[in-house]
Amino acid sequence: MIEVTSLTKRYGSTLAVDDLSFTIHDGKVTGFLGPNGSGKSTSMRLMLGLDHGEGTTLYDGQRIEQLDSVSRVVGAHLDAKYFHPKRTARNHLRMLAQEADLPSAPVDEVIQMMGLSSVADKAPGGFSLGMGQRLGLAGALLAAPRTLMLDEPANGLDPQSIHWLRDFLKDYAAQGNSVFVSSHLLSEMELMADHVVVIAKGRLVADASMADIVAKSRRNDVLVRTEVADRDRLSGELSGKGFAVQPEGAGGIAVTGATTEEVGRAAHALGVALLELTARVASLEDAFLELTDSDQQYKVGGDR
Repeated sequence: MIEVTSLTKRYGSTLAVDDLSFTIHDGKVTGFLGPNGSGKSTSMRLMLGLDHGEGTTLYDGQRIEQLDSVSRVVGAHLDAKYFHPKRTARNHLRMLAQEADLPSAPVDEVIQMMGLSSVADKAPGGFSLGMGQRLGLAGALLAAPRTLMLDEPANGLDPQSIHWLRDFLKDYAAQGNSVFVSSHLLSEMELMADHVVVIAKGRLVADASMADIVAKSRRNDVLVRTEVADRDRLSGELSGKGFAVQPEGAGGIAVTGATTEEVGRAAHALGVALLELTARVASLEDAFLELTDSDQQYKVGGDR
């Protein structure tokens, strides 16, 4: 278990991370989300002791500087180009293995696992972003750590590799490890993460299971369509029961707070024929935009 308590980081007058606290549990993939400039990368660097700031991060009760072997406890990949451009990929991994006091065998294993065999003896300075990501992931996995901490690991990967990465991380967590991963690919995160931590402007916005995050979205509703002449009667009935009702298209209404069964029973009691009755479930993207819209630092199109 990783306990993050009161992380705070200032750059001059700018408060990049603001008293941030949360817990990462074993056996789960925890997604770390936030708009651009929200402080995700800075938070991860603070957690790893790569930046100086306030607050603490404990790995099973120990600070990172107290660990006998950091790489066996947490494998981190924060930068797709974090390697010497002229040292071969194999030698880069051998250097990391030596630091972790590992035999050479895991180097060949992770090279094969990450599809790097054909470029293992080439200098990574000319690698594409995707191949750089693969090398970074190989380094993070080298010591089979209890925790993986990954910042945007899918950037530059092709669809097949993204699919593989998702399944791999879910399986890695299922073995009792913890995975902490940031990504702007919300559709992928929705398929991968069990738990979500959302920050905006350096502050905690949400810390809950994926199911709870999505369930609280206002985009969860019921679409019901009737004959146009019956819409107002049904709208009045549902509003009287305390549900939020909004017109949607010809003869349609969107009902928030009700189940399809409740809407169906109300229509039956009025003798209203239903042409459509559909429960619409919010996506992680819907929930994320609701949680962070007012805290977007860099809005496309500027302020309106």
